[in-house]
Amino acid sequence: MEAFITLAIGVWQIVVVVLLVLLLFGGRKIPELMRGVGQGMKEFKKATADDDDDDEVIVDDTEDSKKIKDGKK
Repeated sequence: MEAFITLAIGVWQIVVVVLLVLLLFGGRKIPELMRGVGQGMKEFKKATADDDDDDEVIVDDTEDSKKIKDGKK
């Protein structure tokens, strides 16, 4: 429980991080950065979805089953 308390992020830490981001990138650059992050996440999700679709294998074994039934192999 103590480890969780020490790792918890407080309001002041969030405020400091936001201020640092504003100082480093400026107010005008942040929407562009967030748009880029959003597009990157969208492409990543699309790529992982496409990868899942590629894993499916369709096997047409109708001819093999006919040969086995007829005694031919």
